[in-house]
Amino acid sequence: MRGSRTAVRRPSRARARGATIAAFAVLAATVPAAAVAAGTREVDTELPYVCAFPSGQRPATVRISAAFPDRVAAGEPIRPADVTTTVTFPAEAVADLAATGAAEVRAETRLTVAVAQNDATAEATWRGTAQPVALAPSGPLTLTATGDVPTVTGRSAGELTLSAADLAVDLALGTADGGAADPAARTVTCALAEDAADHGLLAAVPVGPAAEVAGAGPDGSPSASPSPSDTPGRQGGEPADRQRERAPRVGGDAPDGTAARPDAPPCRYDARYPAGPMSLNAYITGYANVRKLKGAALIPLTCTLIEQGEPEFEFYPDFSGGTIKQRSTGDLYNGGRTWSPPFEATFLTFGFTPTTATMVLEQTGPLTIDSLGATDFVFTSTDTYVRVPLVLRVTSLTVNGTPLDVGPSCRTEKPLASPEPDPAHHPGDHLVLHGRGEQVTGEPATGYLLLSGGPLTGEVSIPAFTGCGAGGENLDRLLTASVSGPGNYVKQTQGQTCYVAADVPNPDECTTDLQPLKIPVPAR
Repeated sequence: MRGSRTAVRRPSRARARGATIAAFAVLAATVPAAAVAAGTREVDTELPYVCAFPSGQRPATVRISAAFPDRVAAGEPIRPADVTTTVTFPAEAVADLAATGAAEVRAETRLTVAVAQNDATAEATWRGTAQPVALAPSGPLTLTATGDVPTVTGRSAGELTLSAADLAVDLALGTADGGAADPAARTVTCALAEDAADHGLLAAVPVGPAAEVAGAGPDGSPSASPSPSDTPGRQGGEPADRQRERAPRVGGDAPDGTAARPDAPPCRYDARYPAGPMSLNAYITGYANVRKLKGAALIPLTCTLIEQGEPEFEFYPDFSGGTIKQRSTGDLYNGGRTWSPPFEATFLTFGFTPTTATMVLEQTGPLTIDSLGATDFVFTSTDTYVRVPLVLRVTSLTVNGTPLDVGPSCRTEKPLASPEPDPAHHPGDHLVLHGRGEQVTGEPATGYLLLSGGPLTGEVSIPAFTGCGAGGENLDRLLTASVSGPGNYVKQTQGQTCYVAADVPNPDECTTDLQPLKIPVPAR
């Protein structure tokens, strides 16, 4: 992949495109839902779930509809189409949400789907996004989410089953005046009820010729599905590496043989955040160390929307080269809000107690990107500093297998703070990430260039926590003692940007619906 080159001799828009282009977010394969074709069958299944709310465990109804092929050949991807996940929360759960002052709810769903074939198992994540729904003070709440889902490919002949398992519902809560409720985000975790029919079986798809399909009845009807609670990775004493070799593959190639996009959250401009004349979007992902716990949290793929500033070029006195400066602005963007997708991390607290937390990084101020490059028209080097104030919110916590109610407002008392190389011009607490790239004209770029992406690194102090706990239990000191402190190394990897404002978007950078095509892979 080649980075940007010097833009001295290009017109304004092309110069802005070819000069430093910024994208940021802090800290498998998704394919477009295909139209239902001949030889498919539609599934509409209603399942009971139990969901965790601050007031206690509440029943919920989850209805899943999709279309599956009647049969596929071995090695042929199964492409679920027209996938819809409808979640209905009871009145008691609605009262919990209304107590935050919320008048509107936006939701994203993450349904774990257990995939099994010939005693080998895998997991897929079905993501969906729901339209905003007004929150009534009483009565049930129904959220209908749709979205693209990953393909699943059986590695050999034999019936392949897909079963619903755990469900997470990420809620964005807004007030009547368009502001954010407190908390602005909440993740509701739900488990399939024990009395769910057929362990949540959604579909059983024969793979291979009829005579080769194992596990089907005489009439071709599906056999019972293994329970989603079965431990993936080891069946009947089989070594885990052998099981992985036989396990169904989640994600794969697109129908035309090109690589399909991995499972990623939506990253589009929309009516709430319209594209401007110099707009970009990109994904970023990576790791953030928690020094006290001697571990790292994987920060999930996060969408960032960027509006580029106009680059400024200044020649050296002898015209042997010059410098390029550019300032751009942007936002994290997830479900219409400026925060990361929820992410989960498990550590050994105090060295021996397993602790699992679900967290969200919430942007609380402007995101700015400052780039400075120098070129002699043969060699170009560029330094980029990304600055953004981020508050870390904890939405759920489990210690040694026991859930602890963190309440609706558990967060760091102030934004994460990095050492600032220019405090006079950039006061206040914020994260700082730095990227440096170099390029010889005509050669591939090395390091980080803002057009093609690459690694961004920094260090951050995690502040003390506040507002954690419910029912008289204060968890602030536990989280502060376990997590807060300086010296936490951060390494994020940005993918190739998509220049959505181009008259003809580059098909090597953008999908047909103007999302980033290149999905970065986290690196330590």
